[in-house]
Formats: sequence, C-alpha cells, structure tokens
Amino acid sequence: MVQQSGPHAVPPDNLSADSDHQVLLFPTRFAAYVPADVEARSTGRPATRPRGWVSARAISQVVVLGVAGRLSDVVEDLDRALQLALADEARGVVCDLSAMLEGAEPAAVEVLATAGRHVRDWPGIPVGVACPDPQVREALRAHPLAGHLIVTESLFSAVSAVLATPTLTVERLRLAPHPTAPRASRDFVTRTLLGWRLDWLAPVASLVASELVTRSSIEAGTDIDLSVVRNHGALRLTVRDHGPSLHGRQHSGLEVHEQGLTLVGGLSRAFGILPTADGGKVVWAVLDAPDPPPISRHEPAQGGQRA
Repeated sequence: MVQQSGPHAVPPDNLSADSDHQVLLFPTRFAAYVPADVEARSTGRPATRPRGWVSARAISQVVVLGVAGRLSDVVEDLDRALQLALADEARGVVCDLSAMLEGAEPAAVEVLATAGRHVRDWPGIPVGVACPDPQVREALRAHPLAGHLIVTESLFSAVSAVLATPTLTVERLRLAPHPTAPRASRDFVTRTLLGWRLDWLAPVASLVASELVTRSSIEAGTDIDLSVVRNHGALRLTVRDHGPSLHGRQHSGLEVHEQGLTLVGGLSRAFGILPTADGGKVVWAVLDAPDPPPISRHEPAQGGQRA
C-alpha cells in the first residue's frame, strides 16, 4: 500500500512497448517536488507559474492520489503514481481531482482517460476518478478506455464505489532467491488452481509463474513474493522482488523482455513490469481463466458413486 502523504512528483521515464504486449519500465522512487518558480529563482532564470503536484494517502485501504494545480501539468505524474499503487496491489485507487484548477485541457483529459488501460490489462483492482467538473466527467465517459474507470463527482462516492467491488481471491507465497524457487512456484500455482477447479490451466499458469520467478531471481537476488489472483474470468500472476531501482537499468530490463519474457508474452493476454515504492519491481502476467461450471448437486465426491 502506498503510504506517502504530502506533495510528491515522479520523475520522467522511458516506455518500451510493442503492438501486442506492453513492458512498462519506470523509475521506482518519488522525487521531492520543486515548484517551477522556486527552481527558476535558484538558477537566475525568469520565474514561471508553479506547476502542480500529486499526493498519495490511504482511505480504508484505497489509495487516493490527489491532484493540485492544472491537470495538464501533472497528468503524467498521476499515471506513474497510479502504477506504483497498482504494483502494491492496493484494494483500489482513486484519482482525486477535487483540488484541480478548472479548465482542464482536452489533451490532458485524453491522457487521464487512458488510465483505463491499467484496469483493462491489470484486472481486479478498480480505479476511480473523483471530479467535480461535469465537462471533464463527460469527456472521460466518452473515451473508450475510460469505460474501465469509475467516474464520479465526489471523493466519497468514488471511494465507496471502489470498496463496493468484489474482494479478490488471492493466494500468496514468499520464496527465497534459490535455484529451487521456480519449481516451488510451479507446485504452488498448480495446487492453487486445483483448489479453484482450474486444473486445465495449471500447466500454462505454472510455466508462466516459473518464468517470472526465474527472471526476478536472476535480476534482483532478493526474496520474491508470488501472488495468484482470480477475478472474473482472468488469472493474474504477479512476482514482486525487492531489488534495486529500475532507474538507470532500462537496457537490462529490455534484455529480460527479449530473452525471458517472450515466452510469457506468447502465453498470456497481457504482461508487463511495474516499479514499486521500495525500489524493486513487479513482473506480472494475465491469463484467460473462465469460471468453471457449477458443481452439480448429484456430482459425487472423489471416489464416490452417483445417486
């Protein structure tokens, strides 16, 4: 869970993507926010108007990302802060635009609307937008990707709507950075899916989990947290390490994508890499997992006979 409070901004980053699968490589640390006019005075340059900032706090396990200033000044920072919250597997995230200055530019609203891609590709963690400006709300609702977002007028209604979504079914396992970790991850995923009556998916899901664990173990050399999440016909596998920041190591991340995650990309409907607030990363993949048919009342237990 993101626990920062007060003004923060996220530094710029690089994004690598292909047409079918996105691998997101972002810096992993918040940087202290310096208003533009303060920075200008310290360097002797003409002062400009202060830019805004993004703050983060928790309300009932929901991460609330507050925007101060003009949306166009902070919308990219807001998207990166949203990804940090998703990497921590928050109960949900709300982008609070209550303190936003009026008159959001269409281009900024367009960027904000594309935050819906996170919900589309990363199922199970709802994302809300609290915005008092009716024109911005209408513009968001008209955007195809924004259809994945919860758009409301107030922060209270946005948090309430997020908390009203179903609680996820999650199983977790911590692994040491040991050569046996990939095998342990395969066994864990197989047992979990057998318990969820998704045994047909176990061979593919266990292979994907093993590959994610292998990559994280090689890259970070730290303890690894594996989670298996089931949500509305999707299975999300996430592997979190606690290694050094991705910042400055973009080339290494690309090599991982080319060498190790190509297999994951071929077996999953979406996958990527997200930064974490502690300087590590989350590698994730989502597989299609239709719900199994309900058990018939007359279906016998294992080893039993039909009535």
